[in-house]
Amino acid sequence: MATITMNEKDRSSPEVQSTDSPMHDHSNHSDAPLSNWKYKSWNLGPLRGPYYASPLTQLLLVSFVCFLCPGMFNALNGLGGGGQVTPLASSDANTALYSTFAVIGFFAGSIINRIGVKYSMAFGGLGYCIYVAAFLVFNYVDSPDHPVTSGAVSETSAIGFITFAGALLGVCAGVLWCAQGTIMMSYPREADKGKFVAIFWMIFNLGGVIGALVPLGQNINVTTNSAVSTGTYVGFLVLTAIGGLLAWTLVDAQAVVRTDGSRVILMKNPSVASEFLGLWQALRSDPWIIALFPMFFASNWFYTYHFNDVNAAYFNTRTRALNNVLYWTAQIIGAGLVGPLLDLQGFRRSTRARAMWVGLMVLTLAIWGGGYAFQKTYDMASTNPKTYAGMDWTTPGYVGPMFLYIFYGVYDAIWQNCVYWLMGALTNNSRRLANYAGFYKGLQSAGSAVTWRMSGLGVSYMAMFATSWGLLAGSLVVALPVLWFKVQDTVSVEQDLKFSDESVDDVFGARPAAVVSSMESEKA
Repeated sequence: MATITMNEKDRSSPEVQSTDSPMHDHSNHSDAPLSNWKYKSWNLGPLRGPYYASPLTQLLLVSFVCFLCPGMFNALNGLGGGGQVTPLASSDANTALYSTFAVIGFFAGSIINRIGVKYSMAFGGLGYCIYVAAFLVFNYVDSPDHPVTSGAVSETSAIGFITFAGALLGVCAGVLWCAQGTIMMSYPREADKGKFVAIFWMIFNLGGVIGALVPLGQNINVTTNSAVSTGTYVGFLVLTAIGGLLAWTLVDAQAVVRTDGSRVILMKNPSVASEFLGLWQALRSDPWIIALFPMFFASNWFYTYHFNDVNAAYFNTRTRALNNVLYWTAQIIGAGLVGPLLDLQGFRRSTRARAMWVGLMVLTLAIWGGGYAFQKTYDMASTNPKTYAGMDWTTPGYVGPMFLYIFYGVYDAIWQNCVYWLMGALTNNSRRLANYAGFYKGLQSAGSAVTWRMSGLGVSYMAMFATSWGLLAGSLVVALPVLWFKVQDTVSVEQDLKFSDESVDDVFGARPAAVVSSMESEKA
């Protein structure tokens, strides 16, 4: 019996095969094309856009939701201390955030599979608005370092609100990120998964860049170490609200159709019981996924070190803002570099997975080795904000730390892109990928909760650095058997359907009208 794989490449004979997915075309081309508006392309002058329910359009919508919500969150946190003079409030909020995120995130795959990606993304966007609002309130706390002439609020109340907002955001973000990961990994064909991850990561981090440009412009003349302006927080609040509303424009996964007529593999009749049972089934049938858990756990651990122990500790306000712009710009560069390499069709996917591991280990040793040399030059005592004004971009010697911070951003993008690509290479089943994404975000957030708490307790900068470097390198060693033995050159539809109540007939059907029209135009 011939196996079927999720690839959209046209072939003239069964012998012509991609390195990713040898597929016999089982779509029913005799069916009338899907003519609903969602499956018709649009034209803007000479430009022909993808149909609305295409994987690419849905990815772009999700990317812009994350551009406006998590992107603004990253820009805010990237300032160090959430833009405040002291990182205490930010550390408390992020500890609460990642604690709830860890719990909800681990089980979020079951939630996504039950309520769908659109409602999950819309719910997730709400938490980011409230989180930014909490920091806006905190800017009205009167203190010697940040005097407020009118409308002052007590520090106790403000910290309580920020902590609550962080905990709520953990719940919302756990659901949002799991839905995002499901879309990004299960909608594209196998040969395009690296590209889809890269496109998302670049647009998402463009939000961080633009969000970071706002405080840079507003604080460009602030050469002391102070809180960012109220207008900065208002701008973030408006943008996150727009992002939450944009999520309502997504279509349900059942409506997404690839250009060859194939559908996303789902559960036709999901229930609360079936989806929580599916979580256990994923662990039982794929116990080797546990070997990736250390990579998941380490994937956001270093953010606290980057934001609080490097950027907030070592630089003044305007230079922190500049570094923030450079960090998220570097993320775009990193994603743009690694995405095409992960999809490189001249090599088998299993070979690419092994090369990916080698590349990650080399970068971990090289970039973090440079970071160790830098970290030895300062500690908490030498950068006490009461006696240390912070390095300015005009200070001699700034170029070295600047480039290190840029490379930290590139490294983060490459790590995240590789982990997502790896999960997507293991299966095409949306239900199973939702569970993988939940494991990833849950464990990622558990690590973040620990490290933000360590920062709040005043753990030394060198200890924060050492744990980050050690976890990254150690997790790669633990994950090596999975990359070496479990990544296949392709995954058949029959294998993917084992974790679903769908059949091959449910997966393949009529093509979208936009695709049929394009094919007819080419023939003419």
